[in-house]
Amino acid sequence: MRAVRIHQFGGPEVLRVEEVAEPTPGPGEVLIRTIATSINPVDDKTRTGAIGDATPPLPLTLGWDLAGVIVDGGTSEFRPGDRVIAMSHQLATTRGTWADLVVLAADVLAPAPTTVSLTEAATLPLPGLTAVQTLDWLAVAAGDRLLIAGAAGAVGGLAVQLARTRGAQVHALVSREAQLPVVKEFGAEFATTDPADLADGGYDAVFDTFGAFVTDAVVDGGRYASIASQAGPVPDLSARGVRTTINQVVEDGAGLRELSGLVDSGALVLRVAESFPVREVRAAHERFAVGGGNGKITLTF
Repeated sequence: MRAVRIHQFGGPEVLRVEEVAEPTPGPGEVLIRTIATSINPVDDKTRTGAIGDATPPLPLTLGWDLAGVIVDGGTSEFRPGDRVIAMSHQLATTRGTWADLVVLAADVLAPAPTTVSLTEAATLPLPGLTAVQTLDWLAVAAGDRLLIAGAAGAVGGLAVQLARTRGAQVHALVSREAQLPVVKEFGAEFATTDPADLADGGYDAVFDTFGAFVTDAVVDGGRYASIASQAGPVPDLSARGVRTTINQVVEDGAGLRELSGLVDSGALVLRVAESFPVREVRAAHERFAVGGGNGKITLTF
């Protein structure tokens, strides 16, 4: 079977589509045929070596997101032919999803949304779980004033929509004027490109997706969560009674079920900017590096 692997760190040229042995599921595991996956910032950082000591030994199969079809469901609830989605914590498990066949624990899977294609569904797992787990840490609830920095990105765009389903009042900070109508369409009541437009102490919670560190915006006694680990820790705000964290995504099949249901109900809109066949994975990474697209870059098998 085919897998996208790296044997050294570097640019897109180090990506290889090569033949590897088919995996065999063990107890509690299932075998999935990959239909589509997507590129996340962590995949780019892993390829370049930016993850550092947390990178598993090379050679390594990349990929976290998965949308596919069950081949062997083992003793799980899943049966051959079922459409599923999953997120594999590739750095922890070394089980990359950029392969024709992938073995994962059954409890990290969920039924795929029925109202979208598997290519669209492949954009959901990592960004969706990151968004919902961070909103949970922030305890975002009805009536809360929430600021999302980087609200037009893959995680931020889903976070805006998810926060609106919870009844929060969502404001958005984005990097480009062209993104303003996008985040307003997702449900942001106010959007700006200028941090100076944000009222000091105007928000019960701040969800920072890129290391904006707009810490003056959070109210005393509020909550501030960043997912931008590469930007460093959130400044210490304990003197103001503000709880802070760098939130890291974890595998969660139950969370994916919730997200899949929200897609099918129409509460979550998924975005594909461009799709590439897996043989063009280098071109896909080059396009990912350019940025600026309204949606994710997907790979199809």
